[in-house]
Amino acid sequence: MGSKFTYQNAGEWIGREVAVSPWFTITQAQVDLFAAATHDEDWMHVDPERARRESPYGGPIGHGFLTLSMLSHFSHEAGLWPQGTAYGVNYGLDRMRFMAPVPVGARIRAHFVLGAFDERTDGGYRMANKITIEIEGADKPAMLAEWIGLFYPEGAKGP
Repeated sequence: MGSKFTYQNAGEWIGREVAVSPWFTITQAQVDLFAAATHDEDWMHVDPERARRESPYGGPIGHGFLTLSMLSHFSHEAGLWPQGTAYGVNYGLDRMRFMAPVPVGARIRAHFVLGAFDERTDGGYRMANKITIEIEGADKPAMLAEWIGLFYPEGAKGP
């Protein structure tokens, strides 16, 4: 999307895929750092040997919330922000579901479909995107969500 997506033409993008991020590999080091940061050090995530022996997934998996937390990175990598944006902030999520585990070593990427782009009274815009986090080679996506952000063009007064 990048340079094609603007505040002026956003209505043309509603219901269409506006961006796809590059592939991103989930590593054990990332999973371990996320586990330490969130104090969620479950063996299915941080003990590869035990996970290979005992997990129904055949090895360690990334946290669902690690997958979710990648949305900001994916949005920047994919060029999701409208051209001329001064800043954007998270507003929330609707209907978020983890559909399949992400094995350590798997590659994931995000698909963004614009669901809404509404002007606000403070000069910003509420943008809702339907997100699919794809796992390379998998039948099911890792995650589905509607992600809502507030975006402010250069010169907007803001909240």
